[in-house]
Amino acid sequence: MFSGDMAERWRELHGSEHWDGLLDPLDVDLRRCLITYGEMIMATYEAFIAESRSPNAGMCRYRRADLFRRVDVSHPGWYAATRYIYATASADVHGKVLLRPLCREGRARESNWMGYVAVATDEGAAALGRRDIVVAWRGTQRALEWVADLKLALASAAGILGPEGADGSDPSVHRGYLSLYTSADEGSKLSKQSARMQVLTEIARLMEKYKDEETSITVVGHSLGATLATLNAADIVANGYNRSPDNSDDGRAAPVTAVVFGSPRTGDRDFRDVFHRLPGLRMLRVRNKPDRIPHYPPAGYADVGVELLIDTRRSPFLKPHGGESQSHDLECHLHGVAGWRGEQGGFELVVERDIALVNKFDDCLADEYPVPVGWKVHHNKNMVKGPDGRWVLEDHEPDYDDDEEDGNL
Repeated sequence: MFSGDMAERWRELHGSEHWDGLLDPLDVDLRRCLITYGEMIMATYEAFIAESRSPNAGMCRYRRADLFRRVDVSHPGWYAATRYIYATASADVHGKVLLRPLCREGRARESNWMGYVAVATDEGAAALGRRDIVVAWRGTQRALEWVADLKLALASAAGILGPEGADGSDPSVHRGYLSLYTSADEGSKLSKQSARMQVLTEIARLMEKYKDEETSITVVGHSLGATLATLNAADIVANGYNRSPDNSDDGRAAPVTAVVFGSPRTGDRDFRDVFHRLPGLRMLRVRNKPDRIPHYPPAGYADVGVELLIDTRRSPFLKPHGGESQSHDLECHLHGVAGWRGEQGGFELVVERDIALVNKFDDCLADEYPVPVGWKVHHNKNMVKGPDGRWVLEDHEPDYDDDEEDGNL
């Protein structure tokens, strides 16, 4: 999917010049870059165990070592997952965005798997032009109801913004998103640390490990995951986690780029202003014109970063009158990135991408195409017939350190 000169262009493609001249018309290498990161977000949906009857509901079905081999990504050898992320939240947020297994023995009753940290392999670093560290946050494919359920109260973001949060402006963010990012639960069987500290600890480890190489940090997410990616990217830069411990004072810092799709607004104008003045921090927001989620919350909040506007209604492959779920669907966003040619240019798949993917979890493809709705299902929904003739659910592969105290599963 990548062209030969993308390794040389990586800084430009990651926003060093704020994507000036790359968005209209949409640069073909940037299309490929965005689709690659979108697939890494999609991996969190494919690997998440959403069956509430399973004792493993709320967890990841695959081991870290196998993650990219088991999900649908274009370059499974380019990255290796190094840590899984688990999140909990305050009681009034928990039940609205986190899955609680029905089984009393469920391990994810207090926390859910929320994504992963990955780093470019040697193969990937050669193709990408640097050692890229990726934080991928899982969101939700559901449309407006989840975000409407959350209360709109703002909370101070000073605690994650370091010195920038103490400038007297009192930057604030959505209390529910902040709760998911910063809450910890001593009773969790998966991680006693907050999602925030899990990620920051792993980034610090990787920055130290690769301190002699050129590195970048890319934080990605869709929907709810996009808001967490926004908080996380700002946190990383504001608190210096994009520097290795040995280089914390010499001016060398890895550039940090957030790439988000279908993102609700995360914070107020003061938060936006802090985000924009943090050095080496960039964000590209991909917004689908008919998607209502990015307009929410409607008041008191501000958009962050540079916007790439697409309109999947122009695609001849999708249902012409698709609903909210279609406009918010991540695969539809990636379809739009592959084919959107601007307001005057119509739609053409500039980057080859299988149209069947838009029906992976939803009903988005026009009816004339012979692709079933929601075709991405595991064989027999992971029910396996044993030698005794009984069927049992086997939907989770224990990781090689399932018993580690810090919950790095």
